[in-house]
Amino acid sequence: MIWVVLIFAGLFEVLGVMMISYFHQQRNLRSVVYMIGSFAISFALLKIALMTLPMATAYAIWTGIGAAGGALVGMLFFGESKDVKRIFFITLIIASVIGLKVIGS
Repeated sequence: MIWVVLIFAGLFEVLGVMMISYFHQQRNLRSVVYMIGSFAISFALLKIALMTLPMATAYAIWTGIGAAGGALVGMLFFGESKDVKRIFFITLIIASVIGLKVIGS
């Protein structure tokens, strides 16, 4: 169950990053509230995960989800480059996160 909490922490991190991009486009209060709310939920869920998981593992997985998710969101919704090399390295991040989950069990 704690792994699900950590995954949701990473997903809210991605949502927060997405809201940063929306804020730069729209510059309204709603974007700021969603951005702050997303990051607050992300940190709260990370805090819960850190009560059980080792800090190094939890933080690496959380940042990996955030980095890979942010890059994927950028490619899908914000017209960023979809170069094969970029996709390869995003895949490496995802594989590393999976590897940490497997050896952390």
